[in-house]
Amino acid sequence: MSTGSGAASAPAPDGHDDPTTPDAPRRASMFASLKVRNYRLFFLGQVVSNIGTWMQRIAQDWLVLSLTGSSAAVGITTALQFLPMLLFGLYGGVLVDRLRKRPTLLVTQSAMALTALFLAVLTLTGHVEVWHVYVAAFAMGLATVVDNPARQSFVAELVGRDQLQNAVSLNSANFQSARLVGPAVAGLMITGVGTGWAFLANGLSFVAPLTCLVLMRARDLHAVQRAPRGKGQLREGLHYVAGRPELIWTITLVGFIGTFGFNFPVFLSAFADDVFQAGAGAYSLFNTLMAVGSVTGALLAARRGTARLRVLIAAALAFGALEIVASTAPALWLFALLMVPIGVFSMTVNVTANTSIQMSTDPAMRGRVMALYMMVFLGGSPVGAPIVGWVTDTYGARAGFAAGGAVAATAALVIGLVLARVGNLRLSVGWHRGHPQVRFVPRERRGQLASAA
Repeated sequence: MSTGSGAASAPAPDGHDDPTTPDAPRRASMFASLKVRNYRLFFLGQVVSNIGTWMQRIAQDWLVLSLTGSSAAVGITTALQFLPMLLFGLYGGVLVDRLRKRPTLLVTQSAMALTALFLAVLTLTGHVEVWHVYVAAFAMGLATVVDNPARQSFVAELVGRDQLQNAVSLNSANFQSARLVGPAVAGLMITGVGTGWAFLANGLSFVAPLTCLVLMRARDLHAVQRAPRGKGQLREGLHYVAGRPELIWTITLVGFIGTFGFNFPVFLSAFADDVFQAGAGAYSLFNTLMAVGSVTGALLAARRGTARLRVLIAAALAFGALEIVASTAPALWLFALLMVPIGVFSMTVNVTANTSIQMSTDPAMRGRVMALYMMVFLGGSPVGAPIVGWVTDTYGARAGFAAGGAVAATAALVIGLVLARVGNLRLSVGWHRGHPQVRFVPRERRGQLASAA
């Protein structure tokens, strides 16, 4: 891996020399990073907070749908929550590279807690209107501008480079495990006592990560050089990414998938309400089953120990294809079951992209690069969610879901071919130990084989 600010690098010619895996491939202990005390505290705090976050996501989407009856309104809510990332994400990354991560997270997590409590009070008192939800979503998004790159880059300070892939994968498993509990509890609350209690639970859940951040030992953190204040730091970060194909094309792929394929609040609420007429219980079920797949995908990534571009491309193709298949499911039970493999491949895309970018980035640039990654990944929703919501309202949920999957699969195929061309690779089809094998190999190998013959 090159850490110079302008050196370009190409994707690896084969599985043994991938730029996202500078060390030899190896299998890691699935829970190795939990042996680190500071990371263990971070992980435990996030367990509680993530459950609250998923409860609020389900309650927020269902509240908007109940108030308006419109999938487009759900899309607008999602767009407003991620619009600040699109507008200010790069500036958030510049701040994160300058600031100490732990105090920064104490501030951002507190702000997010207050936002959730504000929405809880309005809902429980019966004064909530859809514009209140819009304002709360936008405020949560503003806090996320700094919170997200700070949390992403803080993981490296907690565990160091050697266990970074494992820690990132466990973070994803943590978030998706909460998805098993949060939607189920939210569904019970919505049908039993109302959405306001889910917002209140989320606000109170932030006590856990705030407490764990305070309990961490500063002396055990891995020192990372912070960027000094200065002009041109934003431009410097963009130059850095532009000079590395493995970064720019990974971010581009994630942008397409995040913008059009990951709009699950729009897709799943529409399928639950319009296609199957099954209500909030089915919406929670879809999210829960997707979480089962997502946890599986994250744990497999933690076990794998390496992050390869070829895995990213293959997972993105499978993800898009499965969305298209799910859009045609004739029965609720079949659609629900398909959420599991969709969750597996969506999380494989997420974890592989996240880890490969962090491991290919100079630590002094990590905040800016991760901010760009999150800006593209999350910030695409303000563009994609209203479009997908409009397609869903106009042509139906099946058309909207299929369109999102088609965009994801096409982007994966095109970018896979671009990376192969940049890396001077060709497609090789053959047999290995009695099984068909399709992979990219260096073009020069054809000449070498001819010489050997």
